[in-house]
Amino acid sequence: MAKPEIIEEKEASMFEVKQELEKIKKRDNELNFRAEKTQEYLNVFVKLKKQEYEALLNDLKALNIPRLKDNHIFKIIDILPKTPEEVKTVIQAYSITVNNDNIKKIADVVSKHLPNKPKA
Repeated sequence: MAKPEIIEEKEASMFEVKQELEKIKKRDNELNFRAEKTQEYLNVFVKLKKQEYEALLNDLKALNIPRLKDNHIFKIIDILPKTPEEVKTVIQAYSITVNNDNIKKIADVVSKHLPNKPKA
């Protein structure tokens, strides 16, 4: 059995994982069972298109919020919290503190970038 070697570890958002799975599927013409299930999950929960994702990522990084690292930003993009209370809930999972003004800024930026939902 092959022993894979970890060359690099880096944080990734669900959007980036979805993009990588699409590249692998294009290269190999199919995915293994776990990758296929992961892709099904991501197709349901990843709501942003490439341009929307990049714009949101850039805007969140441009806020320059102290102690907010890439992994926190990726989690915010994955969950897309619309209100300051939802942002607080996401941030509480980490051992960082973000003041209320910055939490409001994050919620405003995310709300601005949310994809429009079709009316039922």
